[in-house]
Amino acid sequence: MPNANEDNPSALSQVQHRAVTELLRVSPVADDLARRFQSAGFSLALVGGSVRDALLGRLGNDLDFTTDARPEDVLKIMRPWADAIWEVGIAFGTVGAQKDARVGDAVQRFQIEVTTYRSEAYDRTSRKPEVSYGDSIEEDLVRRDFTVNAMAVALPEKEFIDPHGGLGDLAARVLRTPGTPEESFSDDPLRMMRAARFAAQLDFEVAPEVVTAMKEMNGRLEIVSAERVRDELNKLILSAHPRKGLTLLVETGLADHVLPELPSLRLERDEHHRHKDVYDHTLIVLEQAMALEESGPDLALRLSALLHDIGKPRTRRFEKDGRVSFHHHEVVGAKMTKKRMTALKYPNDLVKDVSRLVELHLRFHGYGTGEWTDSAVRRYVRDAGPLLERLHKLTRSDCTTRNKRKAAALSRAYDGLEKRIAHLKEQEELDAIRPDLDGNEIMEILGIRPGPVVGQAYKFLLELRLEHGPMGRDAAVAALKEWWTEQGS
Repeated sequence: MPNANEDNPSALSQVQHRAVTELLRVSPVADDLARRFQSAGFSLALVGGSVRDALLGRLGNDLDFTTDARPEDVLKIMRPWADAIWEVGIAFGTVGAQKDARVGDAVQRFQIEVTTYRSEAYDRTSRKPEVSYGDSIEEDLVRRDFTVNAMAVALPEKEFIDPHGGLGDLAARVLRTPGTPEESFSDDPLRMMRAARFAAQLDFEVAPEVVTAMKEMNGRLEIVSAERVRDELNKLILSAHPRKGLTLLVETGLADHVLPELPSLRLERDEHHRHKDVYDHTLIVLEQAMALEESGPDLALRLSALLHDIGKPRTRRFEKDGRVSFHHHEVVGAKMTKKRMTALKYPNDLVKDVSRLVELHLRFHGYGTGEWTDSAVRRYVRDAGPLLERLHKLTRSDCTTRNKRKAAALSRAYDGLEKRIAHLKEQEELDAIRPDLDGNEIMEILGIRPGPVVGQAYKFLLELRLEHGPMGRDAAVAALKEWWTEQGS
């Protein structure tokens, strides 16, 4: 086994044992596929993240393979074998497949990608990699992003291939590039973001020479498409340790090209130290929001936590009494959120949801110790709509004060608000707030045809519903007729 970690044989034996256990689990499907390639005169190896995860004892059912077969040959071999085939990545030498295989007593579903040995590089102006096929696995591995992803296991003989010391780096929990980082990032600038993403996902450190190259070459990221940048950012944000990756993006200057609003939160303190470091506050809010997640990572919640205060730098004012204010930063921040997420090509629905959460994140602070009327509570629920549960979590996460008494008071106040919302929901079906009369009834009562006036009447009745709660049909009809008379009709 080349490049083994000879200084720590016990650590090596542990990772070897984990790898063997994981590889034996997937052997039925992996070996079956490998023998088919072998029969056709080609080689096949498990590669990259699959080998890394096997060594970490966390190999799932998504398997990555590499081969000397060209894509058209891969298709010929896999079509009769796989349950489903897709060719989305075939322009880049990748064929995807789905295969159900028996593992022990159960049938498991595997998602498989087989990629032809390749190398890829960007020119100075291109947004798309130029793909050329290689003839050896060593040539394929040297073009990979990091040494921990540049290991392979040749199948079916299970020969471990590690020409760049990935096993040692895995044991040391460090990210290095197979060649020089400058060459690697020049070939594909997105690898700089992948360094931050893997640091966040795996909780690894990034080698100093890699960090230096990221600082010096961060401008190269501009040639990468917004979609690819966004996808890496999502994986980072949804990871177990997003603070680690985000901090690296900011410290290397990559955030200036991806999410410039984040480093802008590092406000200089005023001479009286009267306000908090908004950047550090934001990262704490993100981590506190993560702690409230109930069904796995929530991208909308995490993005709203990350972006909730980005309007502060533009709204910061130094008042005469020495205080620092950020009036209407939630409104400004919502607009900035929409602009940034749109530039990163996020789906419209997600842009709308995150922007709305940013806009609403301060609303609770008018609640005080419970002075809101039932009408105000209804409007809070109505304005949050289906985002109410996320808004609860974001609002609670936004409390980062070290004053335990103040933090406890805020928590009690929000507990009280949630209880009032629950009580009103039981009484009034708050999730579907609507007037006591619908559009058809309005037209029938007033004797009018469809048009803008119906909408005006509907809005009037909705305001009454929010203000007073359910009115009942008779009271609603009387109020509508009175409003109609006031309109001069």
